[in-house]
Amino acid sequence: MKSKIKYSNEPIEARVVSDFLPRPESLILREKKTRVTLTLTQNSLDFFKKAAKKHKASYQGMIRRLLDYYVANQ
Repeated sequence: MKSKIKYSNEPIEARVVSDFLPRPESLILREKKTRVTLTLTQNSLDFFKKAAKKHKASYQGMIRRLLDYYVANQ
C-alpha cells in the first residue's frame, strides 16, 4: 500500500438485526424418498443435464425439486 488509511471519528449508523437465519439442523433435508421409473423426452433430459452441469448440481435432484415445487403450489 502506498497511501496510509486516515481514520476519522465520524459516527457509525448501524442497527442490530435479529437472528433471521434458520438453525443448521433445519437446513438438512431428510425427506423419505421413493424410487420411481420415469420416461422423459430426450429434449427434457438434455435440458436438465445441461442446467445441472452449468450449476454443478444433480439433474435428478433438479427434477425432484421441480416436482416438489409444483406439488407445494397446488
